[in-house]
Amino acid sequence: MPQSNLPFDLSTIAAPMVNQSDLPFRILVRRYDTSLVYTQMLLPERLLNDREYLEYHRRGLRDAPDAPVVVQLCGNDPETVVRAAKTVVDRADAIGARVDLNLGCPQDAAREGHYGGYLLDKKDWPLVESIVSALSHTLPVPISCKLRLCQNASDTPTLGARLEAAGASWLALHARHVCARRRRQGAADLAQVRALKAAVGVPVVSNGNVRAWEDVGRNRAETGADGVMVGETLLGNPCLFANITPDPVKISLEYLDICREHPDTATIQTIQTHVRHFVDHQCGRRPWYNKFRATLGKCESLEEIERLLRVRVQRWRGLEPLDVDDGDEEGDESGEEEDARRRGEEIVGDADVLVEGFATMGILS
Repeated sequence: MPQSNLPFDLSTIAAPMVNQSDLPFRILVRRYDTSLVYTQMLLPERLLNDREYLEYHRRGLRDAPDAPVVVQLCGNDPETVVRAAKTVVDRADAIGARVDLNLGCPQDAAREGHYGGYLLDKKDWPLVESIVSALSHTLPVPISCKLRLCQNASDTPTLGARLEAAGASWLALHARHVCARRRRQGAADLAQVRALKAAVGVPVVSNGNVRAWEDVGRNRAETGADGVMVGETLLGNPCLFANITPDPVKISLEYLDICREHPDTATIQTIQTHVRHFVDHQCGRRPWYNKFRATLGKCESLEEIERLLRVRVQRWRGLEPLDVDDGDEEGDESGEEEDARRRGEEIVGDADVLVEGFATMGILS
């Protein structure tokens, strides 16, 4: 299917990321020129057998601000993958979502479960083709595949052509080999993306080697790809595709506001991780950054995270607090004063111990 016939834009895509492709983050990046977003990789067995897991991830598909969104699945059994896809495709139709088969996950769990990037061996190609074919003939939405390089990289275009023949509407290639321990060892081999593009008639998306805005155009020019997919770099700068470097505190507060608008679609741990990435992107080398990480990790609510950002992080940056109530500001000051008092007591206590020890040894008279 040519890209012109697809009902959405593949040019700038947020990659699927474990525990980081939550609804609030998808909405955030869509605000800043990301044309298409993915859910995290969903496990078919849990969609089918874990009601809480299913309800949580369907909840993340209920709203339209992030549409279109690709629902990414993994698996090694055609019937199970199709049944799992049917549990979310009704929500997907409502918001224009799409379904994707993961053929690139390099994690240990994928190796043990024999899915993701561990289905790239030639002996598994017929199985992969049967999964893609079953999905494309059963579901009313386009099917895509995200993959890594085959062990013999020159085999990747051949696999791509077979996936196209099986019914894939587009392919996304992360041009590195599968490695559970060192997932991003070395640069992605973008020449392999160009080779895949030359071998198939469906759109090809390039994933890898984007660290800054300039890399987006460079990647597309080097590969001839129809779009560029970015993962970890977007975690630090969700405004990458808009060529904007946001203020870390303000973009964190914007994300927190979205979390409030869409409750129970991101865990507090996921929210903490996103905020940490936003701040780390520009402030990771500041002397106060480790204190920030430790304090963030102790926050138990959105309100505590917001107060940390508006008051303490602003002060650490040498800036005025942002729109805080006097009570909040005074509370933060008293907390910092208490920390300082305790540190002073510890220093005095340590000094007393040293003096007592020196006196015992006759060093002091």
